[in-house]
Amino acid sequence: MDVQGKVAVVTGAGSGIGFALSKALLAAGAKGVAMADLQAELLQTRAAEIGGLAVPTDVTDEAAIQALVEKAETALGPVDLFISNAGISPKPIRDDNAHWGQQWGVHVMAHLFAARAVAPGMAARGGGKLVNVASAAGILMQMNSAVYTATKHAAVGLAEWLAVEWTPKGVSVSVVCPLRVATSMTEDTPDSASVRDGVLTADEAAATILEGVADDRFMIYTHPTAGGYWAKKAADPERWITAMAGLKQKLNPDNGD
Repeated sequence: MDVQGKVAVVTGAGSGIGFALSKALLAAGAKGVAMADLQAELLQTRAAEIGGLAVPTDVTDEAAIQALVEKAETALGPVDLFISNAGISPKPIRDDNAHWGQQWGVHVMAHLFAARAVAPGMAARGGGKLVNVASAAGILMQMNSAVYTATKHAAVGLAEWLAVEWTPKGVSVSVVCPLRVATSMTEDTPDSASVRDGVLTADEAAATILEGVADDRFMIYTHPTAGGYWAKKAADPERWITAMAGLKQKLNPDNGD
């Protein structure tokens, strides 16, 4: 998709990759960007910095997502591109059901709510694009967090289903699987191979993501090595599990969690 002249919605836009994407979209000539985030005050400040439309939104609330789209379309026009980017850190590590529910809502249901809100209209108008930001944990794992691993895997699976469902109707779908990007979510998080593969700035990640959007790629990597790891995992799952178990013990010898 050529984003010039397009109307976009970006969730999790108050900081990190979401803010960087909003900024990059406007710099690339987007007609307008509706920026959504749960942190209303921060969102208003960041949107004012770049000329975005601030719409405070709880992405786990389907009615709020529908209201976000309505406000975006009233102010800017029909939505051409919806980047469902909001995410929450698995740290501090928890295993209670409330934490699982929160992560499931943000990392899975929010993507579904976005698709429900915009894909039918996009198809009726002749096209559009959904971009779901997951994580390399969705094709590999986050060895210290079961819930982050499970919900990011679910996000990738949902994106695959959405692509199969909506691509024939003119709505293309991409899923983004970043390794380490320097945001508030990754501060003080010295684990896994992502450190060795390099930490990108949010602006660098946004540029790579928009390249993938322009090429209409389904799987968008910020770090090309992620795809290589995924291929090795698929080629020999037993070896991969053994290697990851050993790495986890090396990094956390006194804590199996």
